[in-house]
Amino acid sequence: MARILAVAPVLPGHVATQAEITAELAAGMTDDLAARAVMQRIHAASGIETRHLALPLAEYRGIEGFTATNALFAELALPLAERAVTAALAEAGLRVDEVDHLFFTTVTGLGAPSLDAQLATSMGFRPDLRRVPSFGLGCVAGAAGLARVADYLAGHPQGVALLVAVELCSLTLQWDDPSMANVVGTGIFGDGAAAVVMVGDAHPLLPASPGPRARVVASRSALYPESAEMIGWRIGESGFRLMLAAGVPALIDGNFAGAVDELLAEVGWTRADVDDWIAHPGGPRVLESFSAALDLAPAALASSWAVLARAGNMSSAAVLHVLAEVGPRPAGTRAVLFALGPGVTAEIVALEWS
Repeated sequence: MARILAVAPVLPGHVATQAEITAELAAGMTDDLAARAVMQRIHAASGIETRHLALPLAEYRGIEGFTATNALFAELALPLAERAVTAALAEAGLRVDEVDHLFFTTVTGLGAPSLDAQLATSMGFRPDLRRVPSFGLGCVAGAAGLARVADYLAGHPQGVALLVAVELCSLTLQWDDPSMANVVGTGIFGDGAAAVVMVGDAHPLLPASPGPRARVVASRSALYPESAEMIGWRIGESGFRLMLAAGVPALIDGNFAGAVDELLAEVGWTRADVDDWIAHPGGPRVLESFSAALDLAPAALASSWAVLARAGNMSSAAVLHVLAEVGPRPAGTRAVLFALGPGVTAEIVALEWS
């Protein structure tokens, strides 16, 4: 089974309070005082205190068009990914040239070659590095990445793999979109990145590695039918326009617990055996729906609420920030990590420290 040696969350250096962001966006998006009041009320109810941004807040109004925002993504996302990889490899005690496999994910910028090719070149990865760039999984991609990397390492038990997620959600801002989806999205999404180092269970570093390490016990994917319009992007000449339907909490209520219970049954656990619940901090209604569906006490998702308050929803990177927030755990600790994304897709990962 794949083991997690390091989790490195990173944030851009520009930080603003939720109130500061709301004031700037409201002033730039509408002259309607009633609409501004609605935005202020929704943003204030998000549970978010601060968000980190790729650029100073005042510079966003001067950016015009998808060509400009996508060029900024390529420029600004690369150093953020490099910071995350450098920190993760240092924590794991590994060199860049020891990495065999790279699973890279983003949903806030496009490129061919994709950013992971630039990352591999700039950081000096081996030329035979196996790269899997992912676009389109969105918020679920942090959890899905852990699962897919574990799948790879099951066939390469002496291998070293990196999961890298980088999201600059602020660059997808649509100033001319008055929809409720955009109003909500402008209140919850932030920028951030994370890197995770994983090794196969026969890697020679493991016997000398101090302390218990989380291992991926099993994972489960679920694609919900007739939900394609609920979460995602409409991509056009202005860039990424958010799709975010009000029915997502109901979808969680009706489907999520069953998928979790099926995964737990597969590994011989019940909900009572789970010590930590590591939820993607998609927003307050999403976290509340996860808690209700799984019949969890409010404190069970404390780490997710803490990340949401500090940095907002960073799409694919957010659940990896929550995993880092949970931190080292005693041997025998069991956890379930999970997220939702476009599709609508759920990804659920069972972890155990040993």
